[in-house]
Amino acid sequence: MDKMSWIKDLVRTEQQMEESGMIEISTGFEPEKHLLNETLMFLAQLKREFVDASTAFNQLKGSPLGRIKVYSISQTEADFMLFRNGFKLIFAMKQPGTIAMTFNRAQGINPAFEATRPDEEFLMAKWGPFGDLVWSYNNQPIKVDYLVKYYATRFVHESAK
Repeated sequence: MDKMSWIKDLVRTEQQMEESGMIEISTGFEPEKHLLNETLMFLAQLKREFVDASTAFNQLKGSPLGRIKVYSISQTEADFMLFRNGFKLIFAMKQPGTIAMTFNRAQGINPAFEATRPDEEFLMAKWGPFGDLVWSYNNQPIKVDYLVKYYATRFVHESAK
């Protein structure tokens, strides 16, 4: 999930070619690996943004009741959830390039691994020029600040007791 991992891979490949004396034609851009790494980095970015928003909400609220908690989901690489008053908002990678957002009441199961549900909403990565990934919702490009504001607001409203 290192932003500079592509340079490390480039250097490692060059060193292997120098040591072996053979040129590897197939080395270079690996779209599947790139998509997975970018999806994990994007989930990590979203989690940081939601942690910041939740911290600000909790500090301004003052009361320990109704605080927003952000948890990592065990046995996943970067999935996370917001939790408040028995209500969850889960962000889970369904596959590289696809992130599902699911609202539900806490039921003691791990919904990140359930089959596609009708109440899931999706962020999708689309390839842009030069291997850039553009994240979209309903085929519209997104801005992370607006996504966080929308889902945090919706989460607070839907989780209020």
